[in-house]
Amino acid sequence: MNTPLVSIICPTYNHAKFIRQCLDGFVMQKTNFPVEVLIHDDASTDGTADIIREYEQKYPDLIKPIYQTENQWSKNRLNVSKICCEMYCNSQSKYIASCEGDDYWTDPSKLQKQIDFLENNDNYSICFCSARVLWEDTPPPPRFDFRYKSATGII
Repeated sequence: MNTPLVSIICPTYNHAKFIRQCLDGFVMQKTNFPVEVLIHDDASTDGTADIIREYEQKYPDLIKPIYQTENQWSKNRLNVSKICCEMYCNSQSKYIASCEGDDYWTDPSKLQKQIDFLENNDNYSICFCSARVLWEDTPPPPRFDFRYKSATGII
């Protein structure tokens, strides 16, 4: 496989109920450039790692997991930001896309659209798409405002 243009970073812990839908969102991406998925499982206890292994076997050129044997969060060794930075440092790609293990993508052209935009607009260093926030047990607040978020190079 060629060096990926995009690395998808995906931190996960005990997301067995959601991880298939998350990984399916990565697998369905239709791009004209190479992509890799760097997924970090922080020693899940609910079968998340087993599901990731299934996808790793089925898509070995795409899924590049990191499996912890001890939960790093509980040992204060890594928080989600540090996990993402560690995965970013393991990437050789030009762009980073981020999606946590309990989130998912619905558009198979998401990455292609975003990379096309960034490649054709040098004065931009970040782009994102609309998000719909769902809670399993409680209703969401009436409105979200994502304008306060910014980071260079993350899509």
